[in-house]
Amino acid sequence: MTTAPAATAPAATPPAPRPFDRVLVANRGEIAVRVIRTLKRLGIHAIAVYSDADAGAPHVELADEAVRIGPASAAESYLDPGRIVAAALATGAQAVHPGYGFLSEHAGFARACGEAGLVFVGPGETALAVMGDKIRAKTHVAASGVPTVPGVADAELDDAGLLAAADAVGYPLLVKPSAGGGGKGMQLARDRRELADALPAARRVATAAFGDDTLLLERFIERPRHIEVQVLADAHGRVIHLGERECSLQRRHQKVIEEAPSPLLDEATRARIGEAACEAARSVDYLGAGTVEFLVSDGSPDEFFFIEMNTRLQVEHPVTELVTGIDLVEQQLRIAAGAPLAITQEDVRLHGHAIEARVYAEAPERGFLPSTGTLLVWQEPAGAGVRVDSGVRQGGRVTADYDPMLAKVIAWGEDRREAIDRLDAALAGTVALGVETNLAFLRRLLAEPAVREGALSTGLIDELPVEPAQPDADPAVRTAAEVARAEASAPPPGAHAWQRERGWRAARPRDAAGAGGSRAAHAVTAVDEDGAIWVHLDGRAHRIVLRDRRELLEERLVAQVRGGSSDPELRAPMPGTVTALLVEDGASVTAGTPIVAIEAMKMEHRVSAPVDGVARLAVARGDQVSRDQPVARIHPHEGTTEPAHEAARAERTTS
Repeated sequence: MTTAPAATAPAATPPAPRPFDRVLVANRGEIAVRVIRTLKRLGIHAIAVYSDADAGAPHVELADEAVRIGPASAAESYLDPGRIVAAALATGAQAVHPGYGFLSEHAGFARACGEAGLVFVGPGETALAVMGDKIRAKTHVAASGVPTVPGVADAELDDAGLLAAADAVGYPLLVKPSAGGGGKGMQLARDRRELADALPAARRVATAAFGDDTLLLERFIERPRHIEVQVLADAHGRVIHLGERECSLQRRHQKVIEEAPSPLLDEATRARIGEAACEAARSVDYLGAGTVEFLVSDGSPDEFFFIEMNTRLQVEHPVTELVTGIDLVEQQLRIAAGAPLAITQEDVRLHGHAIEARVYAEAPERGFLPSTGTLLVWQEPAGAGVRVDSGVRQGGRVTADYDPMLAKVIAWGEDRREAIDRLDAALAGTVALGVETNLAFLRRLLAEPAVREGALSTGLIDELPVEPAQPDADPAVRTAAEVARAEASAPPPGAHAWQRERGWRAARPRDAAGAGGSRAAHAVTAVDEDGAIWVHLDGRAHRIVLRDRRELLEERLVAQVRGGSSDPELRAPMPGTVTALLVEDGASVTAGTPIVAIEAMKMEHRVSAPVDGVARLAVARGDQVSRDQPVARIHPHEGTTEPAHEAARAERTTS
């Protein structure tokens, strides 16, 4: 069977002198691992940096040398330019590769590297300053003839000014922080009321993430396709593109599945959008690898609008590498060293199809809230055309300090259908136990007829019906869990009979395969610190809490007393930081009123009142909270009766 060009690692370009001897990678996780692999292939001494949360992480172990740069907080480690520059100088690095995220698009960091005599593997300050500000970027490329999305881009406007200007543009509108990227702070407003709520929320996230609360508004195009073009530009005036990627499958404005090439574009449009991307890069004297992002109308695929340029490597760059055979990190390094591009536009040929899925530690059934914990089992898939870029290891801890992405699973095929089939099989073979993940959701998404047919849009995921919870009562799953619990609680060798024998039955003991037959025998299991059993079976993970008959009886009795009423105690749905108290302590509220805003892992979540009553806050702005920690409580109005579940709680206390 034909395998992908660079199925397990990007293909090398013709032999050339080593661009640098020592390079520091100013990042973590899978992108740090991916950059280090190319450095080592080129014979370059790879230097890693790490925070206290990442001591012993895969990128640290893979590097030739590693430097501690601070505590777990990104602000005191990976986001501190001074610490990064100091580490580079202390280790004799000649260049710094920023990866993506963190300081990769920080003009001040690039300047600090230059002033210290270090080569910043990325574009110059002009490109970073112009393209790093979405308002400036739109104005700049529009002057070069690149089409842009209608909207409001005025850094001087406050919330009232943006509200007034929005009426002239029309709804729906997308609120976007001018600085930064990755979907942070982006909000969709379909009318003036929603916009009034979205603006302060977007400013809070923008301030926390980028230190800049400037916002812009863009007309939201219904049924849009998100198409981006990969460009390379050297210091000798040559700019080329490597084709496009389709990134329309998004959730909360963050990409979930990406592919190359796009199933939407024909060759003529591909050439036109590629040239527009090159023109945008030329307009700022771009240097290195960059991505120009466009919105394309699903109904008019020959129309496209510039939305922004990412002045760095993209998360989804592997799909471009797989269809072109070009190692983008190697190109970045050679360009940064001053070498001219050895590739012409005519040399670029797209072969086959590649598709990538981002594997996150998150709970789809809880609104995709981030999940934390110990990665008890981590097994990566393999096979023809399959590539995995990961930055985690079995036994590692997934915390709320950083982005929840665990890995990227990428598949290549001779055509789109083969690539999708290979990706689905690879996801089914990816085992992650100990934290909730989106693996099952990704497989469900790939199975959607619209995805299979290439009828994509940025709103497709939001339009999917809520998937019913998978029954953990599946006999094979429960059997595997019971076997795992028995093994975990087995007495030590040599124990006497009363210690050895557990779970006596009148009938014969259940066979290890049990009701599930051979299916249970293929399960992968693990037991977490709370005693819950994790089971991976048939490409899906389950967390099982095995309860005895007494526990089940108590649950039923409590449920009867509650009568289905809502619990007035509000708990944090995820670990994070309280960014806003949306009501005052003692305020009278109605069901559905937002009470507290919590931010973690690129997202802000509002905790709302489940019932009418008086809000009593249990946290303050800036507090760090853990998952399920009480943050507020809704007390009944004076003269009303206590909710039914309070009676249940009192009954349990006195009985």
